Amino acid sequence: MEGGNSPSLQLQQLPVATAAVSVQPHTDSFSYKENLIGALLAIFGHLVISIALNLQKYSHIRLAGSKDPRAYFKTKTWWCGLFLLVLGELGVFSSYAFAPLSLIVPLSAVSVIASAIIGIIFIKEKWKPKDFLRRYVLSFVGCGLAIVGTYLLITFGPNSHEKMTGENITRHLVSWPFLLYMLVEIVIFCLLLYFYKEKNANYIVVILLLVALLGSMTVVTVKAVAGMIVVSIQGNLQLDYPIFYIMLVCMIATAIFQATFLAQASQLYDSSQIASIGYILSTTVAITAGATFYLDFTGEDVLHICMFALGCLIAFLGVFLITRNRKKSVPFEPYISMDAMPGMLNMHDKGIAVQPDLKASFSYGALENNDSMPEIYTPATLPIVQEQHGSKGVSAPPYRVLEHSKKE
Repeated sequence: MEGGNSPSLQLQQLPVATAAVSVQPHTDSFSYKENLIGALLAIFGHLVISIALNLQKYSHIRLAGSKDPRAYFKTKTWWCGLFLLVLGELGVFSSYAFAPLSLIVPLSAVSVIASAIIGIIFIKEKWKPKDFLRRYVLSFVGCGLAIVGTYLLITFGPNSHEKMTGENITRHLVSWPFLLYMLVEIVIFCLLLYFYKEKNANYIVVILLLVALLGSMTVVTVKAVAGMIVVSIQGNLQLDYPIFYIMLVCMIATAIFQATFLAQASQLYDSSQIASIGYILSTTVAITAGATFYLDFTGEDVLHICMFALGCLIAFLGVFLITRNRKKSVPFEPYISMDAMPGMLNMHDKGIAVQPDLKASFSYGALENNDSMPEIYTPATLPIVQEQHGSKGVSAPPYRVLEHSKKE
Protein backbone atom coordinates (compact mmCIF):
# COMPACT_ATOMS: atom_id res chain seq x y z
CA MET A 1 0.00 0.00 0.00
CA GLU A 2 2.78 2.40 0.80
CA GLY A 3 4.46 1.66 -2.52
CA GLY A 4 1.20 2.21 -4.39
CA ASN A 5 0.39 5.44 -2.64
CA SER A 6 3.81 7.06 -3.11
CA PRO A 7 3.34 7.82 -6.84
CA SER A 8 -0.02 9.47 -6.16
CA LEU A 9 1.55 11.54 -3.43
CA GLN A 10 4.31 12.60 -5.80
CA LEU A 11 1.75 13.55 -8.45
CA GLN A 12 -0.21 15.60 -5.94
CA GLN A 13 2.89 17.52 -4.82
CA LEU A 14 4.08 18.25 -8.36
CA PRO A 15 1.56 21.00 -9.28
CA VAL A 16 2.34 22.84 -6.04
CA ALA A 17 6.06 22.94 -6.80
CA THR A 18 5.39 24.03 -10.38
CA ALA A 19 3.13 26.85 -9.23
CA ALA A 20 5.77 28.02 -6.78
CA VAL A 21 8.40 28.19 -9.53
CA SER A 22 6.15 30.12 -11.91
CA VAL A 23 5.55 32.95 -9.47
CA GLN A 24 9.17 34.11 -9.25
CA PRO A 25 9.70 35.00 -12.95
CA HIS A 26 6.42 36.92 -12.94
CA THR A 27 7.50 39.09 -10.02
CA ASP A 28 10.95 39.65 -11.58
CA SER A 29 9.45 40.75 -14.90
CA PHE A 30 7.06 43.05 -13.09
CA SER A 31 9.87 44.64 -11.09
CA TYR A 32 11.96 45.15 -14.24
CA LYS A 33 8.92 46.76 -15.82
CA GLU A 34 8.68 49.17 -12.90
CA ASN A 35 12.39 49.95 -13.28
CA LEU A 36 11.86 50.72 -16.96
CA ILE A 37 8.85 52.95 -16.24
CA GLY A 38 10.78 54.89 -13.59
CA ALA A 39 13.86 55.25 -15.82
CA LEU A 40 11.80 56.47 -18.79
CA LEU A 41 9.98 58.98 -16.59
CA ALA A 42 13.30 60.27 -15.22
CA ILE A 43 14.84 60.55 -18.71
CA PHE A 44 11.74 62.31 -20.02
CA GLY A 45 11.69 64.69 -17.05
CA HIS A 46 15.37 65.66 -17.31
CA LEU A 47 15.09 66.10 -21.08
CA VAL A 48 12.07 68.39 -20.73
CA ILE A 49 13.75 70.35 -17.92
CA SER A 50 16.78 70.98 -20.12
CA ILE A 51 14.59 72.20 -22.99
CA ALA A 52 12.62 74.42 -20.58
CA LEU A 53 15.71 76.07 -19.12
CA ASN A 54 17.12 76.74 -22.58
CA LEU A 55 13.79 78.24 -23.68
CA GLN A 56 13.78 80.60 -20.71
CA LYS A 57 17.40 81.52 -21.36
CA TYR A 58 16.55 82.19 -25.01
CA SER A 59 13.70 84.45 -23.88
CA HIS A 60 16.07 86.51 -21.71
CA ILE A 61 18.70 86.78 -24.46
CA ARG A 62 16.12 87.76 -27.06
CA LEU A 63 14.75 90.56 -24.87
CA ALA A 64 18.24 91.79 -24.01
CA GLY A 65 19.18 92.04 -27.69
CA SER A 66 16.03 93.87 -28.80
CA LYS A 67 14.25 97.11 -28.00
CA ASP A 68 11.21 95.30 -26.63
CA PRO A 69 10.25 97.05 -23.35
CA ARG A 70 8.29 94.05 -22.05
CA ALA A 71 9.41 92.12 -18.99
CA TYR A 72 10.54 88.52 -19.46
CA PHE A 73 7.46 87.11 -17.67
CA LYS A 74 5.20 88.74 -20.25
CA THR A 75 6.58 86.71 -23.16
CA LYS A 76 5.05 83.48 -24.44
CA THR A 77 8.48 81.82 -24.71
CA TRP A 78 9.20 82.27 -21.01
CA TRP A 79 5.79 80.91 -19.98
CA CYS A 80 6.23 77.94 -22.32
CA GLY A 81 9.56 77.24 -20.64
CA LEU A 82 7.95 77.48 -17.20
CA PHE A 83 5.20 75.03 -18.20
CA LEU A 84 7.76 72.55 -19.53
CA LEU A 85 9.85 73.00 -16.37
CA VAL A 86 6.90 72.07 -14.14
CA LEU A 87 6.09 69.12 -16.41
CA GLY A 88 9.67 67.86 -16.26
CA GLU A 89 9.85 68.18 -12.47
CA LEU A 90 6.62 66.21 -12.15
CA GLY A 91 8.10 63.49 -14.36
CA VAL A 92 11.24 63.23 -12.24
CA PHE A 93 9.19 63.33 -9.02
CA SER A 94 6.91 60.50 -10.15
CA SER A 95 9.86 58.38 -11.31
CA TYR A 96 10.99 57.92 -7.70
CA ALA A 97 7.74 56.08 -6.94
CA PHE A 98 8.48 53.31 -9.47
CA ALA A 99 12.23 52.68 -9.54
CA PRO A 100 14.89 52.48 -6.81
CA LEU A 101 16.51 55.72 -5.74
CA SER A 102 20.00 54.55 -6.74
CA LEU A 103 18.78 54.06 -10.31
CA ILE A 104 16.98 57.40 -10.73
CA VAL A 105 19.63 59.74 -9.28
CA PRO A 106 22.44 59.10 -11.84
CA LEU A 107 20.02 59.66 -14.74
CA SER A 108 20.32 63.41 -14.21
CA ALA A 109 23.22 63.15 -16.68
CA VAL A 110 20.53 63.25 -19.38
CA SER A 111 19.99 66.96 -18.72
CA VAL A 112 23.71 67.64 -19.26
CA ILE A 113 23.67 65.65 -22.52
CA ALA A 114 20.56 67.50 -23.74
CA SER A 115 22.03 70.90 -22.83
CA ALA A 116 25.21 70.13 -24.77
CA ILE A 117 23.27 69.03 -27.86
CA ILE A 118 20.91 72.02 -27.71
CA GLY A 119 23.88 74.37 -27.30
CA ILE A 120 25.52 72.94 -30.45
CA ILE A 121 22.30 73.06 -32.51
CA PHE A 122 21.34 76.63 -31.63
CA ILE A 123 24.86 78.10 -31.84
CA LYS A 124 24.94 81.28 -33.94
CA GLU A 125 28.55 81.28 -35.10
CA LYS A 126 29.69 79.63 -38.31
CA TRP A 127 32.52 77.14 -38.07
CA LYS A 128 34.59 75.32 -40.63
CA PRO A 129 34.41 71.52 -40.36
CA LYS A 130 37.92 71.25 -38.92
CA ASP A 131 37.33 74.00 -36.36
CA PHE A 132 33.94 72.58 -35.46
CA LEU A 133 35.31 69.10 -34.76
CA ARG A 134 38.26 70.50 -32.82
CA ARG A 135 35.97 72.73 -30.78
CA TYR A 136 33.33 70.11 -29.97
CA VAL A 137 35.22 66.82 -30.04
CA LEU A 138 35.18 66.63 -26.24
CA SER A 139 31.44 67.28 -26.20
CA PHE A 140 30.79 64.47 -28.68
CA VAL A 141 33.00 62.04 -26.75
CA GLY A 142 31.41 63.11 -23.45
CA CYS A 143 27.88 62.63 -24.81
CA GLY A 144 28.80 59.16 -26.08
CA LEU A 145 30.27 58.13 -22.75
CA ALA A 146 27.30 59.54 -20.83
CA ILE A 147 24.88 57.60 -23.06
CA VAL A 148 26.85 54.38 -22.56
CA GLY A 149 26.91 54.98 -18.79
CA THR A 150 23.15 55.63 -18.76
CA TYR A 151 22.53 52.36 -20.63
CA LEU A 152 24.62 50.41 -18.10
CA LEU A 153 22.80 52.11 -15.22
CA ILE A 154 19.39 51.10 -16.56
CA THR A 155 20.47 47.57 -17.48
CA PHE A 156 22.32 46.69 -14.28
CA GLY A 157 20.46 48.94 -11.83
CA PRO A 158 19.16 47.63 -8.49
CA ASN A 159 15.94 45.66 -8.61
CA SER A 160 14.60 46.06 -5.06
CA HIS A 161 10.96 47.08 -4.77
CA GLU A 162 8.64 47.52 -1.83
CA LYS A 163 5.45 49.44 -1.23
CA MET A 164 6.06 52.86 0.25
CA THR A 165 3.65 52.50 3.15
CA GLY A 166 3.89 54.39 6.40
CA GLU A 167 4.98 51.28 8.29
CA ASN A 168 7.81 50.48 5.88
CA ILE A 169 9.15 54.03 5.86
CA THR A 170 9.02 54.25 9.66
CA ARG A 171 10.83 50.91 9.90
CA HIS A 172 13.59 52.17 7.58
CA LEU A 173 13.82 55.47 9.44
CA VAL A 174 14.60 53.86 12.81
CA SER A 175 16.88 51.13 11.46
CA TRP A 176 20.39 51.17 12.90
CA PRO A 177 22.24 51.43 9.52
CA PHE A 178 20.38 54.61 8.64
CA LEU A 179 20.75 56.07 12.13
CA LEU A 180 24.50 55.46 11.95
CA TYR A 181 24.62 56.99 8.47
CA MET A 182 22.69 60.04 9.67
CA LEU A 183 25.08 60.50 12.60
CA VAL A 184 28.10 60.46 10.28
CA GLU A 185 26.40 62.79 7.79
CA ILE A 186 25.41 65.32 10.48
CA VAL A 187 28.97 65.39 11.85
CA ILE A 188 30.46 65.91 8.39
CA PHE A 189 27.88 68.57 7.54
CA CYS A 190 28.57 70.52 10.76
CA LEU A 191 32.34 70.38 10.19
CA LEU A 192 31.99 71.59 6.61
CA LEU A 193 29.59 74.33 7.65
CA TYR A 194 32.02 75.48 10.37
CA PHE A 195 34.94 75.71 7.95
CA TYR A 196 32.76 77.42 5.35
CA LYS A 197 31.27 80.05 7.65
CA GLU A 198 33.95 80.61 10.29
CA LYS A 199 37.18 79.84 8.43
CA ASN A 200 36.03 81.27 5.06
CA ALA A 201 36.84 77.99 3.28
CA ASN A 202 35.02 78.96 0.07
CA TYR A 203 36.31 76.00 -1.87
CA ILE A 204 34.04 74.55 -4.51
CA VAL A 205 34.34 71.04 -3.06
CA VAL A 206 33.27 72.27 0.39
CA ILE A 207 30.19 74.12 -0.91
CA LEU A 208 29.11 71.33 -3.25
CA LEU A 209 29.59 68.72 -0.51
CA LEU A 210 27.13 70.71 1.59
CA VAL A 211 24.76 70.69 -1.39
CA ALA A 212 25.27 66.95 -1.88
CA LEU A 213 24.61 66.09 1.77
CA LEU A 214 21.41 68.10 1.75
CA GLY A 215 20.47 66.66 -1.64
CA SER A 216 20.80 63.10 -0.38
CA MET A 217 18.15 63.80 2.24
CA THR A 218 16.02 65.53 -0.38
CA VAL A 219 15.91 62.49 -2.69
CA VAL A 220 15.26 60.12 0.24
CA THR A 221 12.24 62.17 1.31
CA VAL A 222 11.10 62.67 -2.30
CA LYS A 223 10.93 58.91 -2.85
CA ALA A 224 9.00 58.46 0.39
CA VAL A 225 6.47 61.21 -0.44
CA ALA A 226 6.04 60.13 -4.07
CA GLY A 227 5.70 56.47 -3.12
CA MET A 228 3.07 57.15 -0.46
CA ILE A 229 1.08 59.31 -2.89
CA VAL A 230 1.11 56.53 -5.52
CA VAL A 231 0.06 53.92 -2.94
CA SER A 232 -2.76 56.23 -1.82
CA ILE A 233 -3.93 56.64 -5.43
CA GLN A 234 -3.99 52.85 -5.78
CA GLY A 235 -6.52 52.66 -2.94
CA ASN A 236 -4.43 52.20 0.22
CA LEU A 237 -4.56 55.64 1.84
CA GLN A 238 -1.24 56.69 3.39
CA LEU A 239 -1.80 60.42 3.86
CA ASP A 240 -3.10 59.96 7.41
CA TYR A 241 0.33 58.78 8.64
CA PRO A 242 2.40 61.45 10.45
CA ILE A 243 5.55 60.18 8.72
CA PHE A 244 4.18 61.51 5.40
CA TYR A 245 4.10 65.11 6.64
CA ILE A 246 7.47 64.73 8.38
CA MET A 247 9.01 63.64 5.10
CA LEU A 248 7.21 66.44 3.23
CA VAL A 249 8.57 69.13 5.56
CA CYS A 250 12.09 67.66 5.38
CA MET A 251 11.87 67.56 1.60
CA ILE A 252 10.92 71.25 1.33
CA ALA A 253 13.46 72.41 3.95
CA THR A 254 16.43 70.51 2.50
CA ALA A 255 15.53 71.65 -1.04
CA ILE A 256 15.48 75.31 0.06
CA PHE A 257 18.84 75.13 1.86
CA GLN A 258 20.29 73.15 -1.04
CA ALA A 259 19.25 75.89 -3.47
CA THR A 260 20.76 78.53 -1.16
CA PHE A 261 24.20 76.91 -1.08
CA LEU A 262 24.00 76.26 -4.83
CA ALA A 263 23.29 79.94 -5.46
CA GLN A 264 26.31 80.90 -3.34
CA ALA A 265 28.49 78.51 -5.34
CA SER A 266 27.27 79.99 -8.64
CA GLN A 267 28.43 83.43 -7.50
CA LEU A 268 31.98 82.21 -6.87
CA TYR A 269 32.62 79.58 -9.53
CA ASP A 270 31.90 78.83 -13.15
CA SER A 271 28.71 76.95 -13.99
CA SER A 272 30.59 74.21 -15.85
CA GLN A 273 32.63 73.37 -12.74
CA ILE A 274 29.50 73.35 -10.59
CA ALA A 275 27.71 71.05 -13.07
CA SER A 276 30.46 68.43 -13.26
CA ILE A 277 31.66 68.38 -9.63
CA GLY A 278 28.13 68.77 -8.29
CA TYR A 279 26.85 65.87 -10.38
CA ILE A 280 29.65 63.56 -9.22
CA LEU A 281 29.35 64.45 -5.52
CA SER A 282 25.54 64.54 -5.41
CA THR A 283 25.18 61.23 -7.23
CA THR A 284 27.72 59.46 -5.03
CA VAL A 285 26.20 60.69 -1.75
CA ALA A 286 22.62 60.07 -2.92
CA ILE A 287 23.38 56.48 -3.98
CA THR A 288 24.98 55.88 -0.57
CA ALA A 289 21.90 57.29 1.17
CA GLY A 290 19.54 55.18 -0.96
CA ALA A 291 21.54 52.02 -0.34
CA THR A 292 21.45 52.71 3.41
CA PHE A 293 17.83 53.82 3.83
CA TYR A 294 15.97 51.75 1.23
CA LEU A 295 18.52 48.87 1.03
CA ASP A 296 18.60 49.15 -2.76
CA PHE A 297 21.41 46.64 -3.32
CA THR A 298 20.13 43.93 -0.99
CA GLY A 299 20.11 40.61 -2.82
CA GLU A 300 22.04 41.89 -5.84
CA ASP A 301 24.93 39.81 -7.10
CA VAL A 302 28.47 41.14 -7.37
CA LEU A 303 28.40 41.34 -11.19
CA HIS A 304 25.37 43.65 -11.26
CA ILE A 305 26.86 45.89 -8.57
CA CYS A 306 30.21 46.13 -10.41
CA MET A 307 28.54 46.89 -13.74
CA PHE A 308 26.34 49.51 -12.07
CA ALA A 309 29.45 51.14 -10.54
CA LEU A 310 31.15 51.03 -13.96
CA GLY A 311 28.13 52.76 -15.49
CA CYS A 312 28.35 55.50 -12.85
CA LEU A 313 32.07 56.03 -13.54
CA ILE A 314 31.51 56.22 -17.30
CA ALA A 315 28.66 58.70 -16.80
CA PHE A 316 30.88 60.78 -14.47
CA LEU A 317 33.61 60.91 -17.10
CA GLY A 318 31.13 61.84 -19.82
CA VAL A 319 29.66 64.72 -17.82
CA PHE A 320 33.15 65.93 -16.94
CA LEU A 321 34.18 66.03 -20.62
CA ILE A 322 30.97 67.79 -21.66
CA THR A 323 31.28 70.52 -19.05
CA ARG A 324 35.03 70.89 -19.54
CA ASN A 325 34.47 71.90 -23.16
CA ARG A 326 32.13 74.75 -22.28
CA LYS A 327 33.34 78.27 -22.85
CA LYS A 328 34.23 79.85 -19.53
CA SER A 329 32.93 83.33 -18.84
CA VAL A 330 35.52 86.01 -18.09
CA PRO A 331 34.50 88.00 -15.00
CA PHE A 332 34.63 91.80 -15.08
CA GLU A 333 37.57 93.24 -13.16
CA PRO A 334 36.95 96.85 -12.11
CA TYR A 335 40.57 98.00 -11.99
CA ILE A 336 43.36 99.05 -14.34
CA SER A 337 46.33 96.75 -14.60
CA MET A 338 49.48 98.60 -13.51
CA ASP A 339 51.52 96.67 -16.09
CA ALA A 340 49.58 98.25 -18.95
CA MET A 341 50.36 101.85 -17.89
CA PRO A 342 53.49 103.28 -19.54
CA GLY A 343 56.11 104.72 -17.25
CA MET A 344 54.99 102.76 -14.18
CA LEU A 345 57.12 100.20 -12.42
CA ASN A 346 56.05 96.60 -12.78
CA MET A 347 54.67 95.68 -9.35
CA HIS A 348 54.69 91.97 -10.17
CA ASP A 349 58.47 92.02 -10.44
CA LYS A 350 58.66 92.47 -6.67
CA GLY A 351 56.10 89.79 -5.96
CA ILE A 352 53.32 92.26 -5.13
CA ALA A 353 50.03 91.39 -6.79
CA VAL A 354 47.45 94.03 -7.69
CA GLN A 355 44.02 92.97 -6.50
CA PRO A 356 40.73 94.82 -6.88
CA ASP A 357 39.17 95.82 -3.59
CA LEU A 358 35.70 94.53 -4.46
CA LYS A 359 34.46 94.58 -0.89
CA ALA A 360 34.96 98.30 -0.29
CA SER A 361 34.70 100.17 -3.58
CA PHE A 362 35.45 100.04 -7.28
CA SER A 363 38.46 102.38 -7.05
CA TYR A 364 41.06 101.70 -9.71
CA GLY A 365 44.29 100.10 -8.60
CA ALA A 366 43.14 99.49 -5.02
CA LEU A 367 45.33 97.16 -3.00
CA GLU A 368 44.28 94.70 -0.34
CA ASN A 369 47.12 95.55 2.05
CA ASN A 370 49.26 98.60 1.36
CA ASP A 371 50.54 99.42 4.85
CA SER A 372 54.14 98.58 4.00
CA MET A 373 54.04 100.12 0.52
CA PRO A 374 56.00 103.30 -0.35
CA GLU A 375 54.08 106.44 -1.01
CA ILE A 376 54.41 106.16 -4.78
CA TYR A 377 52.30 102.99 -4.83
CA THR A 378 49.59 104.23 -2.50
CA PRO A 379 46.36 104.82 -4.43
CA ALA A 380 45.49 108.49 -4.45
CA THR A 381 42.02 109.70 -3.60
CA LEU A 382 40.73 112.27 -6.08
CA PRO A 383 37.76 114.17 -4.61
CA ILE A 384 35.19 115.57 -7.00
CA VAL A 385 35.21 119.38 -7.16
CA GLN A 386 32.18 121.08 -8.64
CA GLU A 387 32.82 123.97 -11.02
CA GLN A 388 31.81 127.37 -9.73
CA HIS A 389 30.94 129.65 -12.64
CA GLY A 390 31.66 133.32 -12.32
CA SER A 391 34.33 132.99 -9.60
CA LYS A 392 37.39 135.17 -10.16
CA GLY A 393 39.78 133.24 -7.96
CA VAL A 394 41.59 130.19 -9.21
CA SER A 395 41.21 127.23 -6.90
CA ALA A 396 44.12 124.99 -6.06
CA PRO A 397 44.18 121.54 -7.63
CA PRO A 398 42.42 118.93 -5.48
CA TYR A 399 45.48 116.66 -5.61
CA ARG A 400 49.23 116.95 -5.37
CA VAL A 401 51.76 115.47 -7.75
CA LEU A 402 54.68 113.67 -6.15
CA GLU A 403 58.05 114.14 -7.81
CA HIS A 404 60.55 111.40 -7.27
CA SER A 405 64.21 111.38 -8.10
CA LYS A 406 65.84 108.73 -10.20
CA LYS A 407 67.41 107.20 -7.10
CA GLU A 408 63.96 106.26 -5.83
